[in-house]
Amino acid sequence: MTTLPLGQQLINLFAAILLLLAFAMLAQRRVVSLVNLFAAQGLVLALSTAVVAYTTRQPHLYESAALTLVLKVALLPWLLHRLVRRLDVRWEFEGLINIPATMLIGIVLVVFSFNLALPISQLASTVTRATLGIAMASVMLAFLMMITRRKAIPQVIGFLAMENGLLFAATSATYGMPMVVELGVALDVLVGMLILGVFFFQIREQFDSLDLKHLEKLKE
Repeated sequence: MTTLPLGQQLINLFAAILLLLAFAMLAQRRVVSLVNLFAAQGLVLALSTAVVAYTTRQPHLYESAALTLVLKVALLPWLLHRLVRRLDVRWEFEGLINIPATMLIGIVLVVFSFNLALPISQLASTVTRATLGIAMASVMLAFLMMITRRKAIPQVIGFLAMENGLLFAATSATYGMPMVVELGVALDVLVGMLILGVFFFQIREQFDSLDLKHLEKLKE
């Protein structure tokens, strides 16, 4: 039996941790804990990107890892924690469906993602091709988290987690995106987060709640 190189073993380990964190975010019902899990997911993504950079001798991936560390481990979680404190939304929130049903749907999505990624990973020549299924599963689980939440902040965190999965998929399939594209995406995410912060305050001022079902009452 052939032993995998240490770098590839670490990449597979980080991919498994990323998938576990995606399931933990899917089952989490406290906003503060959800933000912390998002920060942990960003840290794992940064470490995985750094290992891929070292293993494949791709210097631009070190810049991607540093950008991920600053933006998704430090800046965005800090902004989200500040929003949570200002809006006082630390309490547990309700989902559209219960946790057991959500987890079962998540397992089905993981199986679907692995089967969908199998022919693609067989065509890929990167050392990270085995993690492509996990990357697609992370995107699917983040999307599921978005559509099963009532509150605005968890839905935004689901969107940010989906972007994490897409970045991990890009690293798995093609050793990352060009730095210009990554900087543009990072700027878009940051500006979008600031705009959504203002949007949250407007919703809270108008409806005294961040439950998006109140938006159905808007007319004209």
